[in-house]
Amino acid sequence: MSDFDGLFRAAGVTGWLHAADLDTGREVGHGSDEPVPTASVFKVPLLVELCRQADAGLLDPASRVTVGAAERAFGPTGVSVMLDDVTMSLRDLAYLMIAVSDNTAADVLAGVVGLDAVNAMLAGFGLHGTHVAHTTRGLYQSMADDIGHGWPYLDVEEIARLRVLDPRHTNRSTPRETAALFGLIWRDEAASAESCAWMRTVLNLQVWPHRLASGFPYDDVEVSGKTGTLPTLRNEAGVVEYPDGGRYAVAVFTRSFSPAVNQPRADAVIGTAARMAVDHLRR
Repeated sequence: MSDFDGLFRAAGVTGWLHAADLDTGREVGHGSDEPVPTASVFKVPLLVELCRQADAGLLDPASRVTVGAAERAFGPTGVSVMLDDVTMSLRDLAYLMIAVSDNTAADVLAGVVGLDAVNAMLAGFGLHGTHVAHTTRGLYQSMADDIGHGWPYLDVEEIARLRVLDPRHTNRSTPRETAALFGLIWRDEAASAESCAWMRTVLNLQVWPHRLASGFPYDDVEVSGKTGTLPTLRNEAGVVEYPDGGRYAVAVFTRSFSPAVNQPRADAVIGTAARMAVDHLRR
C-alpha cells in the first residue's frame, strides 16, 4: 500500500484518510477511525437532516425565510457577506451552504432542523463517532473566547489554545464515518431517492477545485464533495465517479504543521492522497 504518512509529511501536514468502493465494499485507509474536527464538513449532516425532515413532511424545502443583515455569521461567501436582508428558500440556502460553504446559510438551516435532530439521525445510522456540537457562529465564538480575537492571523501559541481543533470539544467525525455518510447519500439510503439525487446534485456543484478534485483532472471523472477549513485544518470529503461506473467515497482530513493561511501543497495533497487511495481500490 502507498506511503500515505510520507506523502502527508512531505506536504507539511498530518493526515487521515478513508476511501471505499461504494459497490464492492472494498476499503483502504490511513487513520480511518481517528476522531478529527470536521470544520465545514459538518454541513453535510445538516443537508441530510434537512432532506429527511422534508421527506417526513416536517418542512417544505421551498418555503422562504428572510435572513436579516444583523443575523449574519462570520464568513467570506454567500449570504454571510451580503449587506441587505435576503429572502430565499430553504433549499436555496442549502445550495449556498454546500456550494460555497456559506456559514450564515448553514446556521439558518441548523436553527430550522435542530442540532439534536441532526445528531439523532447520525446515531440512527450507527455513526456514533460523528457529532455536531456547534453552529458556525458557535465555532467562531469559541475561537474568540479562547484567544480573544478571530481568524486567520494566529500564532502557534494561540492555535494550541483553540478548542475548535480538539475533536473532544468541537464538531467531529472520523474518516471512515464521513465516507460512510457519503455512501448513504450515493446509494439512496440517507433519505428518499429523490432527496438523495438532489443532494448529489448540490454536492457536485461545490465550486472549490483545489483539494479533492485536483487529484482527478479529467473531464469524464465527476468529483462531488464538501470542504472544511479552520486554522491549520484543511479537509474534504466526497465521491469520485468514473465513466466505467466505479464510485468511491473518499474522506481526507489534514492538520498543517504551520499556521500559515496559504499553503497550496497542503490543499493539493488532499487530491493526491485521494487519487492514490482510489487507484488502489481500482486495481
